[in-house]
Amino acid sequence: MNDDLSAVLELREAQPFFGESGLTAIPYSLRLMPGDCMLIACRDPRRASRFADLCSGLTPLASGQALCLGLDWQALAERRAWALRGRIGRVMQQGAWIDLFGADLNILLQQLHHTRTPTQDLVDEAIALSRRFGLPGLPSLPPSRLSTADRAKAACVRAFMGEPRLLLLEDPVEQDTADMMTAFLAELTAARERGCGVIWFSREPDMWRGYNAEGTQRFRLLDEGLLPMKKVM
Repeated sequence: MNDDLSAVLELREAQPFFGESGLTAIPYSLRLMPGDCMLIACRDPRRASRFADLCSGLTPLASGQALCLGLDWQALAERRAWALRGRIGRVMQQGAWIDLFGADLNILLQQLHHTRTPTQDLVDEAIALSRRFGLPGLPSLPPSRLSTADRAKAACVRAFMGEPRLLLLEDPVEQDTADMMTAFLAELTAARERGCGVIWFSREPDMWRGYNAEGTQRFRLLDEGLLPMKKVM
């Protein structure tokens, strides 16, 4: 099998255009294999989100390549690019919630749009995930009416729906939602065992303490770029 196709995500000296991405216009490189987990400490949530955009093919490049599942984002037609994004689960800093809809439709929308899975099967999966994350069922209130903790759980349910091949998790667990850590790590482990590659951003890298699973890499995302951590935190 071609090594390029075996990587879930690969940045090859991918340099965003200056001023367009919000990232420092320097080359970024990484290689994430199936089942790998990359922990990225980043104090600036906007920088983390912009780097996740780069990984999702949403950032135009001045040079280099960004590939997901062996496919070059810049070479894909728009329809195929959005279909590929359907294989990505993401927890976003600002939530990306549509408050005109209930949290249930927000959770289901990506899978309804990108897959042909029967709606009832998606609902059943969402209910099961919701319960595993500690919710009583699939939440139907508008996202703004959920508590901070329940909204964080709902964000994880949405990200893990559909057995994604790549997870981009921006501060999925914080100090005020730490009670969901056990459930989160259980789902993270199950996803990795299925071959999902994971990037977990955190402003509070102490949240990772004790997480030393095989295939885990640690980096810092700074103005100078993506730098390996000198020691395990």
